Amino acid sequence: MTSVCFTGHRKIECADMYGLKTLLDSTICGLVKRGVTDFYCGGALGFDTMCAHMVLYLKKRKALDIKLHLILPCSNEEQTKNWSYSDKQEFYGILMAADDIEYIGSQYTKECMKKRNARMVELADGCVCYYDESLARSGTGQTVRMANAKGIEVINLFNMACRPAPR
Repeated sequence: MTSVCFTGHRKIECADMYGLKTLLDSTICGLVKRGVTDFYCGGALGFDTMCAHMVLYLKKRKALDIKLHLILPCSNEEQTKNWSYSDKQEFYGILMAADDIEYIGSQYTKECMKKRNARMVELADGCVCYYDESLARSGTGQTVRMANAKGIEVINLFNMACRPAPR
């Protein structure tokens, strides 16, 4: 295995965020020890952002020889159109630090997210996710099903790290 994609929910309802970040750190480091060098991220808010930051952190602070590849569904302006100023700033910081960026299209369409998810799975030998199975009708659920259909390893941090925060 040399490449992994990330998928997860935009809202992370985890009572122990530090525990989740620690688990993500150790998961990525473990994958690097197994030979993973390329990490694919879809650029969404939530888990995608957390994963992108973690890859960039490990690359810089621990001098790991890894790459962050962004697979984006549409143009930066289209993707961030309804985001807050701070979320946009964070997104553009990740863009500047990524090793490369691939755009599925320029405009947001009904299918661009699904195409982005399919492209990430196509490029990956494994998948790290934050997937609450009670939310099966989601982009994350769709991506996990694509990964399972491809027969690649899926590591679900939701089941390993968190109990959802009380609602």
